[in-house]
Amino acid sequence: MRLRYQYRLYPDAAQREALARAFGCARVVFNDGLRVRTDARAQGLPYVSDGELSNRVITQAKQTPERAWLGEVSAVVLQQALADLNAAYRNFFASITGKRRGPRVAAPRFRSKKDNRQAVRFTRNARFSITPGGRLRLPKIGDVTVRWSRPLPSDPGSVTVVKDAAGRYFASFVVETGDETGEMPWPETAGEVGIDLGLTHFAVTSDGRKIGNPRFLRRAAKKLRKAQQALSRKAKGSANRKKAVVKVARGHARVADARRDFAHKLSTSIIRDNQAVHVENLSVKGLARTRLAKSVHDAGWSQFVGMLEYKAARYGRTLVKIDRWFPSSKLCSACGAVVESMPLSVRSWICACGAAHDRDVNAAINILAAGRADRLNACGDQVRPPLAVAQVDETGSLRGAA
Repeated sequence: MRLRYQYRLYPDAAQREALARAFGCARVVFNDGLRVRTDARAQGLPYVSDGELSNRVITQAKQTPERAWLGEVSAVVLQQALADLNAAYRNFFASITGKRRGPRVAAPRFRSKKDNRQAVRFTRNARFSITPGGRLRLPKIGDVTVRWSRPLPSDPGSVTVVKDAAGRYFASFVVETGDETGEMPWPETAGEVGIDLGLTHFAVTSDGRKIGNPRFLRRAAKKLRKAQQALSRKAKGSANRKKAVVKVARGHARVADARRDFAHKLSTSIIRDNQAVHVENLSVKGLARTRLAKSVHDAGWSQFVGMLEYKAARYGRTLVKIDRWFPSSKLCSACGAVVESMPLSVRSWICACGAAHDRDVNAAINILAAGRADRLNACGDQVRPPLAVAQVDETGSLRGAA
């Protein structure tokens, strides 16, 4: 499995200037390549091939007075900028022809020096290295100080240097993990768990455990609002406005870092303690179009489920996603009866069979049962013989019924 390991960089003043030069050169090459292909299409000319494009916007451009400064940075940085452009075109063509699944991919756009994120990539051809003293040696930039929070499992195939909106620098390494690198899966365990994700509680497990929702954005809303108000009062183009922009970006970065740290710790503990994990395949995009949009984005369900997915594959666990149309909240986990309606205001209910249910715990138990049925029963039979089956015309029982 290929994974990214990210570390904080602390370049000095000269190295920051060299990195800014590399960011600018990569951006110019990307935009020049995009402009060449856009003009060729407007004039009805054939599609410019990758090799010809590299020759025109890098090799020939370096020989002109207008682009002679491209030779001040590593050639690999420029080639990788064109590689990103070519990948963007391939994804766009695959999307419009139906070969690529998922949402429609837009055509490549021009990059701006005002973008919140600037990045350059170095491959093995650039001969980047990690010095014996623990610094990252980058061509035409120097030895950059790195804070190593954990060791790399293997030699990296590439490194991407990123500058975010808050002015922080990071080194993102692509490494191979698995048996070939000496990394073994975790020992098997007998535990299985179903997880119901929500807003009142971030997650409720089938064993009755309730994990509170941290609401990182809500907790930081007051400080972010004051920082944004201070930014709105600064004159455009002034030095104080640039400082205010960085202050707002740092506030949002702290929120994102805290949310990511919470998701990492929780997903790791769940994967470590359970051999199989069962979750609902929620439509986060659909929920983000409701009045709960801010709370849904603040929860970060997609990020959490994505971490569960790759950690399960990495450590020899099983992750099962239950169909989002499965009535986990309205199904009695004791007798299998399905109630007609279950408003969100109902947090506990009593079934006709006499079983008393906590809404979220009952949903997590049903998710666990449905996940076991999907994983162990290849025929896709029902989870359990229900006493009452949901009617065809019941709201929520059919895709698009609501």
